[in-house]
Amino acid sequence: MEFQFRAIGVIHTSHATKEETPIQGAFQPDAMGMVELFPEFAPGLKDIALFSHIILIYHFDRAGDVELIRKPFLDDAPHGIFATRHPCRPNGIGISIVRLLGHEENLLKVCGIDVLDGTP
Repeated sequence: MEFQFRAIGVIHTSHATKEETPIQGAFQPDAMGMVELFPEFAPGLKDIALFSHIILIYHFDRAGDVELIRKPFLDDAPHGIFATRHPCRPNGIGISIVRLLGHEENLLKVCGIDVLDGTP
């Protein structure tokens, strides 16, 4: 079974490489970012300001080769990929919870972001 998704925006951060990207947003709560929704989706942001946090679902577009057993970032022992937060997953779907600082039109200002710049 296969599913197809299309990007509805782009995440902008100061994280240019995997090595400088926080492992989790909780480890760098002041890491700022901007989520740019494509303009046609901006009406869907109505009332978003009522929330303190939002869930980002994105594609690990630069994750690398899928390995079902691998060493996670904070452990020396290998684990099954589904027991880790490693981005080299069979489905390439990432999820992050970030703090919403504000929004203007189709742009969301967030912090606690652990995503590479330019991630769809």
